[in-house]
Amino acid sequence: MSAKSSSWEEAVAWLRRQPEQSELVRWCFYDDPLSEAAERYYASTEWRAVRALLPAAPGSVLDVGAGRGIASYALARDGWRVSALEPDPSDLVGAGAIRALAREAGLTIDVRQSRGESLPFPDESFTLLHGRQILHHAQDLGRFCREVARVLESGGTFLFTREHVISKQEDLPVFLAAHPLHSRYGGERAYLLDEYLRALENSGLVLTSVFNPYQSDINLYPETRSSLKRRVARKLRLPAAVVPEALIGLLGRRCDTPGRLYTFVGRKA
Repeated sequence: MSAKSSSWEEAVAWLRRQPEQSELVRWCFYDDPLSEAAERYYASTEWRAVRALLPAAPGSVLDVGAGRGIASYALARDGWRVSALEPDPSDLVGAGAIRALAREAGLTIDVRQSRGESLPFPDESFTLLHGRQILHHAQDLGRFCREVARVLESGGTFLFTREHVISKQEDLPVFLAAHPLHSRYGGERAYLLDEYLRALENSGLVLTSVFNPYQSDINLYPETRSSLKRRVARKLRLPAAVVPEALIGLLGRRCDTPGRLYTFVGRKA
C-alpha cells in the first residue's frame, strides 16, 4: 500500500486488527479501553521518568500533539492545569478521544484542534510545554519551536520526549520503510540531532538536558535502564551492578539505528 492511502485514524485501526501486532499496540497505548491504557501509562516507567524532570509545583501546561491524551491524563492526574493540542479530530486517536477520556476520568482538560506551527494561545500562557513524540512530526521545525517559545513563560520548562533521530539524510528512507504505519498514512519524519538542537536554541529556548537512546527510561520504554544493564552485563559476563553509567551513556551515543529516540529538556530564558 502506498503512503498516504489512509488517515492516521485508519492506520491505527488497521494496526489494532493485526494479531501479530498486539504487543506493539499495547506498548503504544493504542488499546482499549482508553481509560485503562491511560492509567497504564500513568503507572509506567516512562511516566515516572518524565515526572522526575517536571517542575515540583504543578502549574499550567500545554501538551502539544496530545494524540489519544495519555500524557494529558497523566499531567492532569498530577495536578497540572492541562490544555491539550491535537489536530486530528477522531474518537480513536485524536481530540475526540481526549475529550471522552477526560469525561470518563472526571478530569478538566481544555482540548484545542490545531498544529504546533500555529498555537492558538497568547504569549507566555504556560509554565510547562510538554510533547511526546511530536517534534519529529513538525512540518516546519523552526517555526514549531518559535511558537513553543512564544507561549512559554520566561523561565518555563519544555520537555520533548521520544523524538526520532537519524545520523544522515540517507537514513530517513530506511527508518520510514521500517516504521509499521508510515506506508499506510505517510506522516512520519525524523531529523538529525543537530537539526533539533539548532531549532530549539535558535528559538530562544535553552537546553538543559539531552538524553540519548539509553540514558533514560523515557526513551527505553517498554525496556528500562535496569533491564538494559542486565543485558549488557550478560554480554560482558559481568554482574549488572558493576556496569558503569558511563558505559551506558557511551553505548547510547554510539547507537546509530535510524529513528532512535532522544529526549530534550530545557527552559525559556
